[in-house]
Amino acid sequence: MHIVFIGYGKTSERVAQQLFTQHQISSVSLSDKHDGLSTHYVQDVHGLDLSHLAPIDIAYVLLSPKQSSIEGYQHTYLDSVAPIVKALKQHPIQRVIVLSSTRVYGEDQGQYIADQSVIQPNDRQGELLYDMEQRWQAAYPNQCIIVRPTGIYGISVARMLKLAHSTLNYPKLHYSNRIHIDDLARFLADLLHVKHPQKSYIVSNSQPVPLHKIIQWFQQQLDLPELVLDSQLLSGKRIYATHLHDMGFKLSHPDCFVDYANLLKQPLE
Repeated sequence: MHIVFIGYGKTSERVAQQLFTQHQISSVSLSDKHDGLSTHYVQDVHGLDLSHLAPIDIAYVLLSPKQSSIEGYQHTYLDSVAPIVKALKQHPIQRVIVLSSTRVYGEDQGQYIADQSVIQPNDRQGELLYDMEQRWQAAYPNQCIIVRPTGIYGISVARMLKLAHSTLNYPKLHYSNRIHIDDLARFLADLLHVKHPQKSYIVSNSQPVPLHKIIQWFQQQLDLPELVLDSQLLSGKRIYATHLHDMGFKLSHPDCFVDYANLLKQPLE
């Protein structure tokens, strides 16, 4: 089976690591890669040419904007769909797995969100992501699977350390949601073997935690003064990966605090 990764960053590399011994792997990104896992091509996806590749069976589309601006989302997510679909058209695609985000769920007052929840984006970036999803599903109505991860962690704690040192007060009770990058990669690899997949999957550890609690945990580990929560106003959302649970997928990293403790023991990059 020939698999192509369109967008080849940290998550894609981890998926390829699990697949390369059994499948032919190709990859495309803007920068050169030499990891020994794939035959890599340096291309801009907006002018993608896959005509020289052997017939492609599976496509993973894992793109990430350089900037989280509206323009960045438009360029990376939405404007890329047509040229990628055009490049894949000549290939016998059996499955297209597209990485999106739970940002398409616009709720922001602590609501519970699951795979069955109605999608109602509340900002332009969320609208662009949802538009991208719909275009992919229109292009490949029977082959496309949308994957919506929550906050991906597991590589570095630099951002959390910065928050721990700089945060004295937190304005409200803001729920955050996480998935370890290795669990996400393992799930993406497992999707190849699901006979009757859902049209979309939330990927989360299904353990929403108020962000101020996580910052306080880091402050405790570092013997820093703990922040003060200014109000009990709710924000964010509490996300549960119901399809993930129903298919019996087991997380290797269900508790982010265990992983954070291990990352704290490692030297900062």
